[in-house]
This record gives sequence, structure tokens and C-alpha cells, in this order.
Amino acid sequence: MEKLLEKTLYASRWLLAPVYLGLSFALLALAVKFFQEVFHLVPILFSIKETDLILVILSLVDMALVGGLLVMVMFSGYENFVSQIDLQEGSEKLSWLGKMDAGSLKNKVAASIVAISSIHLLKVFMDAENVSNDKMFWYVIVHLTFVLSAFLMGYLDKITRKTD
Repeated sequence: MEKLLEKTLYASRWLLAPVYLGLSFALLALAVKFFQEVFHLVPILFSIKETDLILVILSLVDMALVGGLLVMVMFSGYENFVSQIDLQEGSEKLSWLGKMDAGSLKNKVAASIVAISSIHLLKVFMDAENVSNDKMFWYVIVHLTFVLSAFLMGYLDKITRKTD
């Protein structure tokens, strides 16, 4: 009975595979939105104000960072919790694939969230005349919370790795 329970629990990790596949659809949706923004930019490129252009570019960078984050979570999560990704010999393989454990993935996600938050905060500052001081204050507080959380997670990871 115990062996059957353990085999069933172990096999249930495959329930995560459709979740990671769903993230690939989210990546596709993000790519569609990215190119939609690019196509909206092309006709107005020569008439758009520099500040507005920078805001659009920051949005594109933001989407690229989110896309990279999705790829990291998809591949690392799949490899850590479901199964190894077996690529054919000679095929292109990401250098970090198979080397990122759950702890380092968590730190990469936290760092990506800080980067995304930084870009969002920069966009808010670039549009400061249209944002109330109260909202700007809360954007800064939320960003600093992300920074502090990422720092503390990295520090805790460093401490726990030293004691192992």
C-alpha cells in the first residue's frame, strides 16, 4: 500500500507539465502583444514625442523581461519538478538549463520582478505630471518592498548554502 501511494505521489508531478505548457501560451500571448505595440509605433515613429517614445520602449523592455522570466520558470520548473529536458546531441541548449535549482530560480524570479518594477517605476516618473504624489509614493513603497524582499531572499539563500 505504501509503495503504491509513493508511486502515485511521485507520478503526480506530471500534473505540473500542462501548467508549464500553459506558460508557453502566455509567452505566445506576450509576443503577440509585443509586436502589436511595435506595429502601433511604426506609423507614428517620426511624429511621436521623445518622452512618449521612451515610454513605449520601456514597455517593450518590460515585456521582454517578463518573457525571459516565463522561459526561466517554464524550463527550470519543468526540469526541477517534472523531468529532465533531453535535447539531441549538437542541438542548441541554454547554458543554465539543468543547473538552476528551486532556490536559485526563486532568486532569479525575485531579481526579474525588481527589474520589471524598476522599469515600471521609471515609466511612472517619466509621466510624473499625470501621476498624483500619493500614487507615486505608493509606487516607490511597492518597489522598495520588492527590492528588500529580493535582497532578503538572496541573503537567506546565501546563509543556508553556507551551512549545508
